[in-house]
Amino acid sequence: MSRLKQCLAKEFEIKDLGQFRYFLGMKIARSKEGIVVSQRKYTLDLLKEIGMSGCKPADTPIEANVKLGEVKGGVHVNAGRYQRLVGKLIYLSHTRPDIAFAVSMVSQFMHSPCEEHFEAVFRILRYLKATPGKGLFFGKNQQRGIEVYTDADWAGSITDRRSTSGYCTFIWGNLVTWRSKKQSVVARSSAEAEFRSMAQGVCEVLWLKRVLEELKQPFSLPMRLYCDNKSAISIAHNPVLHDRTKHVEIDRHFIKEKLDEGIICTPFVPTVKQLADVFTKSLMRQPFEFQVSKLGMIDIFAPT
Repeated sequence: MSRLKQCLAKEFEIKDLGQFRYFLGMKIARSKEGIVVSQRKYTLDLLKEIGMSGCKPADTPIEANVKLGEVKGGVHVNAGRYQRLVGKLIYLSHTRPDIAFAVSMVSQFMHSPCEEHFEAVFRILRYLKATPGKGLFFGKNQQRGIEVYTDADWAGSITDRRSTSGYCTFIWGNLVTWRSKKQSVVARSSAEAEFRSMAQGVCEVLWLKRVLEELKQPFSLPMRLYCDNKSAISIAHNPVLHDRTKHVEIDRHFIKEKLDEGIICTPFVPTVKQLADVFTKSLMRQPFEFQVSKLGMIDIFAPT
């Protein structure tokens, strides 16, 4: 029994079940290089449950450049079945950031799904058929930094023209949190959409900073916030208020304050290296696979 378990046993009645391997559909595999968390059995059981074990695999979870929206006069499908299926995909996305954007898209039509939306769900399942064993790898390394990539798809929704924000954060070089979500208001420019996404990213890394401080774990400052929009970065550093910033004035002051305190910095990253791109839009197979690999996703069940 480890020292931590021995300390817990003095205060509580516990039973040592050995090394942590499986919990709530998540499999934990360990090696000298690190830990892999995957949901292979959950994925295969889901495909079997809905009769798609023998379906044709897909290269990506959503077709490139596809925009889902409300379909006027479309054929409606069973909302209960749709909601249950999307709910299971939401749980699966806890270890599958590669399907986060696609699941976020289909979850916007829970109230009144049509055949088009169900086809998008089936596309996600076909992708899972091709990659059931993919999971997150948490590797050992000497890095002690906190990084966040933020991106936005300006006016991406064809229903209400709201933008989609996406970010992913890394602690010590490992992916720990990610998000793909439609913004609550319509952005009047791409810089405004990107800036709102930057503000969400700053909030996330500040929360991670507090968590590490409470756990008394080391980390280096400043935390790096990567953005591929030079206008948004310029707004963050420029304290002058003008027409381009009056719609995001609170976010502007919030980010500028953290920059001045030396808590964050905002380096520019080219779009081809923007890892948050996979959380804001549908991509072709090659850029999609490149970004997924950079997120630290591997398949330990794939034949060597």
